[in-house]
Amino acid sequence: MHFITIATADLDAVRRFYVDGLGWSPTLEVAGEVLFVQAGPGLMLSFFAAPAFVRDIGTGADVAGAPAGITLAHNVGSPAEVDRVVSDAVAAGAVLLKKPQYAEWGGYHGHLADPNGLIWEIAHNPGWRVEPDGTVVMGPA
Repeated sequence: MHFITIATADLDAVRRFYVDGLGWSPTLEVAGEVLFVQAGPGLMLSFFAAPAFVRDIGTGADVAGAPAGITLAHNVGSPAEVDRVVSDAVAAGAVLLKKPQYAEWGGYHGHLADPNGLIWEIAHNPGWRVEPDGTVVMGPA
């Protein structure tokens, strides 16, 4: 997977949240149409204004409804970093869904929703790592 594209009813609110609030750098931006940010190695997150999204899909159907049953996760290096990222996101306009806390699976995490209602899990998972070649390893080191 290289792109995750999300329709948004308010591209300006998304920009304020991700760029102005969280400090993510746009990789490409077409005003009023689309915003691309790099979300990870080789992974782009793109936000399309809903009308442009529908035109791009080309079905004529309104396929730009709010996402459901999806969580995007951002793993960080420590519980303190989870607290900081969640705090920064809330200050940027996120809705806190679950305050950061220790989880039964051995990590520390919290959940929030961005201006589209997209749910993010901010987590520290001590059993998760990315090898230099990009391979994800889950379990003890």
